[in-house]
Amino acid sequence: MSSAPIRRNKQWQVIDVIKWGEQYFSEKGFENPRHEIEWLLTDLLSLSRIDLYLKFDLSISQHDLSTLKSWVKRRLSREPLQYITGKTEFYSLPFYVNSDVIIPRPETETVVEIAIERSKRIGAKKIVDVGTGSGCIAIALASRLDDVQILAVDKSESALKVAHLNGEKNGVSDKIEFLHLDILKNDFPGTCDLLVSNPPYVKKDEVNKLMPDIRDHEPLHALTDGADGLIFYRRFAELALEKINRCGAMILETGFENHPLQVAEIFRKSNIGKVTLHKDLNGNNRVLTVEMPQ
Repeated sequence: MSSAPIRRNKQWQVIDVIKWGEQYFSEKGFENPRHEIEWLLTDLLSLSRIDLYLKFDLSISQHDLSTLKSWVKRRLSREPLQYITGKTEFYSLPFYVNSDVIIPRPETETVVEIAIERSKRIGAKKIVDVGTGSGCIAIALASRLDDVQILAVDKSESALKVAHLNGEKNGVSDKIEFLHLDILKNDFPGTCDLLVSNPPYVKKDEVNKLMPDIRDHEPLHALTDGADGLIFYRRFAELALEKINRCGAMILETGFENHPLQVAEIFRKSNIGKVTLHKDLNGNNRVLTVEMPQ
């Protein structure tokens, strides 16, 4: 199958496009070329991956071919697939995403799992999600917890618009208040039982090492603090005793390598509460909890 551009004067079937796309993306240096074309086709045709092969002889309309061509062109610039299709999944829930928010990742589901368990254990009534972005953490928690109110804050108004849409999409808007707030400059109102966050933690001098898909397309202010990757954790340590109720906790995503240990040291030096590192789905220390005293 030639990797020449898709021609409009040919009747393309699903299997034709899969073969073409796999070779085309391979020639362009993509690590998993078949995954690339399968992702685009499943969304374009509203089919599951399995159905792509069960309906391999399905003809693709000229309109869909035109859409696919534009998507492939965008992907060649390493624009993330989730931005191209405008959707992703997190904690088995559907989310709309665009370049105003970072793309929810499976590792962050560990934050949600721990928060659910901790919330049920202490009977949490109020949870604050700092840097909510797409709203993925807040919405996942709202979908699994009863009798809880969640305050989701972000300094980006455009991100909050996306989070609002996702709250409505998942039918949990009544449980979440979205607030425009820069946590580094202002406190959130009241206190809470749990504070959860996936804050910007990439060090300034490591931004250029990120994959181009991330570095060139996802919002940098949500990825890096422009410094040593620890600014937000120091701020959380400042807020802890005043803003988190007794028996409450902070549940924070951390970075890679020695970053989790650096974050843990901040809280241990502050002598706030019990500090624990938790492993994510890949077996890496990626989530830190700080349990407040009784």
